[in-house]
Amino acid sequence: MIGMNAVLGVTVVSLGMVLTPGPNMMYLVSRSITQGRRAGAISLAGVAVGFVVYLSAANLGLSVVFLAVPQLYLAVKLAGAGYLAWLAWKALKPGGTSVFTHQEPAPDSPWRLFSMGALTNLLNPKVAIMYVSLIPQFIDPTAGHTLTQGFVLGGVQISVSLGVNLAIVMAAGTIAVFLARRPSWLRVQRYVMGTVLGALAVKLATTRAPAAAS
Repeated sequence: MIGMNAVLGVTVVSLGMVLTPGPNMMYLVSRSITQGRRAGAISLAGVAVGFVVYLSAANLGLSVVFLAVPQLYLAVKLAGAGYLAWLAWKALKPGGTSVFTHQEPAPDSPWRLFSMGALTNLLNPKVAIMYVSLIPQFIDPTAGHTLTQGFVLGGVQISVSLGVNLAIVMAAGTIAVFLARRPSWLRVQRYVMGTVLGALAVKLATTRAPAAAS
């Protein structure tokens, strides 16, 4: 039996994570604005698959690969940090645009939207670290069925993340119009987002491997 405190704890932490600007939010917002809410929803489905992959890997013990092969952890970590740095540069570079700026790029196919959503999430090792180090803290070994507890609590995290991200997808167009009528706000949003992403890239790149941090 999973206690309500565990569910609430995972919910609060999940809210904090999903509301922090990151690659998932950037990609979902950009696709929603450029191709509409349907494209954003398809991309979000890909993000959901990324969550399920990491959750399954963590609960089935495959995450120990990061401990056994630290080079693999380093490669994934640097790939994620590099992606964040690239998004930060796009926002901060001279002539850069805000994520909420309406653009007209060539539309992506549904398959590309889905696959890029999944890839964006899979390249974010903080998600893997969350499942390895966070979820276990809310599992009660004395209650038994720890594998079930892990999947249920992971399901709570995924539900919270998808719910918030879906709201962002639905509102992205409205937010874009609001900011387009206020150019100064758009510039502030771009600089704030770029700075946060840059800080996240540095933090991610300097995070020690699980074995070193334990």
